[in-house]
Amino acid sequence: MKTETLAWLASSARFTERFEREIGRQCREMTIERVAAMNRLSWDQVRRMEMAYLKRLVEAHPPSKNLRAIGIDEVSVKKGHTYAIVVADLDERRPVWMGFEGRKEEHMDAFFKEIGPETSQKIQIAVMDMWKPFRNSTLRHAPQVRIVYDKFHVLNHLGKALDEVRRSEYHRVQGKQRQFIKGQRYTLLSHRANLDLEGRKALKLLLKANKRIHKAYLLKETFGQLWDYRNETWCRKFFDNWKAQLRWSRLEPYHKFVAMIERHWDKIVSYCRPENKVSLGFMEGLNNKIRVIQRRAYGIRNYEYLRLKVLASFLKET
Repeated sequence: MKTETLAWLASSARFTERFEREIGRQCREMTIERVAAMNRLSWDQVRRMEMAYLKRLVEAHPPSKNLRAIGIDEVSVKKGHTYAIVVADLDERRPVWMGFEGRKEEHMDAFFKEIGPETSQKIQIAVMDMWKPFRNSTLRHAPQVRIVYDKFHVLNHLGKALDEVRRSEYHRVQGKQRQFIKGQRYTLLSHRANLDLEGRKALKLLLKANKRIHKAYLLKETFGQLWDYRNETWCRKFFDNWKAQLRWSRLEPYHKFVAMIERHWDKIVSYCRPENKVSLGFMEGLNNKIRVIQRRAYGIRNYEYLRLKVLASFLKET
């Protein structure tokens, strides 16, 4: 008895490839549970068909052999400090690799081994946070790379410094002054434009009631201008003027932040050079998209499934 292989059958051989592709498309917009209910299929059937669809889509769009600018970030995939590394092509604006072993130097090495030394030598720019293993691995495999530290990770450190000021002021003041500080973490860390009317009123009262928080907030709001400069000299003058406003202040978390910026200045200011102008916001947007994918795929612990979902998230069918 012989079994004939039919090209139009899906990988499961129980459905046609056309039907499998349609299920995969639906899963890009809806949860597996919803797709299963609409098509009267089981959860497992839908997941298997979606994974087959995603695998074909990802294999049809391999990373470019001429990678020029990459973004490197870490994402939390499980509670308990379990991280994955995601690498994106910043020119094509899409993720091209995801590893789940961890975020040590040898785990970052896996990306460069996969793309090979020839492609690694063509990379010119790498945007990343200040995590030393990422930097060491990148420079070892691609020593010609110009490293740019990600704006949003730097601002995240500044936000943490502001929150430390808020907490210290809450413990310092007494009585009614505390009521303006309590519960205002989100209000302080959010952009003013994103606050509703009540949030803006609470922010106004807080800044009026506490001078230290007011000063820390204004410094946080203005620091983002650092990335608007196209000249390193003017960028340095801006930072020195910003830093001078901390003189005689008791904002200890901000002094620690300044010391961190000074240690990593060269790789922060490098963004001012015209040849290093790339999309710094893409990696932040990708991180947010991964969190959305994780919420929609709640309960799935299959890392290969998550990898395919992330790599296919910016791909279009041809």
